[in-house]
Amino acid sequence: MAALLLVLSGVHTHVGQYHILQGVDLTVPEGELTVLLGRNGAGKTTTLRTVMGLWRPSRGTITFAGRPVGGLETPDIARAGIAYVPESMGIFADLTVRENMILAAREGPPDPRRLDWIFGFFPALRTFWDFPAGVLSGGQKQMLSIARAIVEPRRLILVDEPTKGIAPAIIESMIGAFRELKRGGTTILLVEQNFRFAASLGDGVAVMDDGRIVHAGRMADLAADPALQTRLLGLSLEAHQ
Repeated sequence: MAALLLVLSGVHTHVGQYHILQGVDLTVPEGELTVLLGRNGAGKTTTLRTVMGLWRPSRGTITFAGRPVGGLETPDIARAGIAYVPESMGIFADLTVRENMILAAREGPPDPRRLDWIFGFFPALRTFWDFPAGVLSGGQKQMLSIARAIVEPRRLILVDEPTKGIAPAIIESMIGAFRELKRGGTTILLVEQNFRFAASLGDGVAVMDDGRIVHAGRMADLAADPALQTRLLGLSLEAHQ
């Protein structure tokens, strides 16, 4: 069995007056892609934001590579080796694609060989390299958001809803990029509503409901069980066909 890179134990998070996470227990094995599924409002994005330090846990523990990180400042968590691709994309629209990538590189200018590797998945970024990021299409902005997170090797990448509103051709490029990252040893925690996309990539899966993990197991088992999909998610994979 793979070692556990990220572990959440009994994590509670309050956002204002709202008690969003209500005792989350979640494990992410190293070198795997773990998918976090659930209905809208279940607490998936709050889980990622809590891991990244954007919201503070009010109770419970979060450990990364054996080190407690719950409650640390976001820059310290990023320096530990965690990157975050938010649903909002988090790019700088007034800066060029090149400037966005330079800002994301912590160790100096981006490695040209790694940029060439990224361009292999997202060639539009090379085409628009010196254009303001604000002129990119929605799908191209999502490419840039992912590229910023992987411009340098990270041990763990948190990705929130990467396929939302994205064309199928770009989704295929994302699948190729995530598979290549896995082959290189990067661990990924992916929040996704597109079950077909999630099933094509996921090693493990956790399902959230009402601020808690209600199911955890192997993605292949969930993908093969329409009754379990319907019970947990309200819709089976077959219903998407």
